[in-house]
Amino acid sequence: MSLLDNAFGISAQALAFRSQRSSVLAANIANAETPQYFARDYDFKDALARAAEGYDTTLATSDDGHIRVGDAGDFGDAQYRIPTKAASNGNTVEEEIEQAAFSENALRYQTSLQFLNGSIRSLKLAIKGE
Repeated sequence: MSLLDNAFGISAQALAFRSQRSSVLAANIANAETPQYFARDYDFKDALARAAEGYDTTLATSDDGHIRVGDAGDFGDAQYRIPTKAASNGNTVEEEIEQAAFSENALRYQTSLQFLNGSIRSLKLAIKGE
């Protein structure tokens, strides 16, 4: 893991996750009328655990035997969403749920982007010595 990865922390992975999730949710919305289409989504807790894997937030490593910081780019597979109401064509997309999830994800994407921009601003100030 590079020095920049340490500086950005989990914000970069959060941004990548939100982007990937947007694609899955958009596919769900686009296939709302497709017979036998099964809506998918990511389990955030699972994705967060995968992204944070290798990040040691409490200990500094000073020896090769200590906990290693690893690459945290795998969010796992999108899981099939369990519908609350049945559709006659076998489709499990519930448009209102998908649109709400997409809107929430877009807001969280913007938040992750702001955190990342803040980290970049801080690095710029440190480089300039201000």
